Amino acid sequence: MTRPLVGVLALQGDVREHLAALNDSGADAVGIRRPEELEKIDGLVIPGGESTTMSKLLQIFELLEPLKARLRGGLPAYGSCAGMILLASEILDTRPDAQHLGAIDMTVRRNAFGRQVDSFESDLDFEGIVGDPMRAVFIRAPWVERVGDDVQVLARVPESGGAAAGRIVAVRQGSVVATSFHPEVTGDRRVHELFVDIVRKV
Repeated sequence: MTRPLVGVLALQGDVREHLAALNDSGADAVGIRRPEELEKIDGLVIPGGESTTMSKLLQIFELLEPLKARLRGGLPAYGSCAGMILLASEILDTRPDAQHLGAIDMTVRRNAFGRQVDSFESDLDFEGIVGDPMRAVFIRAPWVERVGDDVQVLARVPESGGAAAGRIVAVRQGSVVATSFHPEVTGDRRVHELFVDIVRKV
């Protein structure tokens, strides 16, 4: 497939930025709000936003179980920030009624980097991406505290990152990728290009 059809979950968050990044990266991108739309796509991006709100909206829009089923069936997915939280198998510091998708065997700590005032930027070495280090923007971001045996760590906060040094901030399990930062806001398309390439190969 030359230009795969990649959906962006369009319930909340920075949907427009991901649509633009995907279109720039060789995919045809479309917003997803209804269960029947899930059946037409080759891959899905879950954007940043507020993870507990997004989990409620997944239930309200009757998307939660159909999305879990498509992920179990091998649908490639990429989640940034809140999307990383939703893709996790275990979430720390969240509401007891929050739902998650369990697509990556990992434990994620929600809002690990602190409140909005503690948002920051850092240059990361990112496994599988060539060229200069990636400028990463963290906005009330999670980090990963545990990964399963089948999960590949793609990036960690560098030693210059203070209290967050060494924390895992990008992972991949099979055709599912997650980052705790927001590549869609920097103009660097390399994470989206990596994901579109994964979608093409599935």
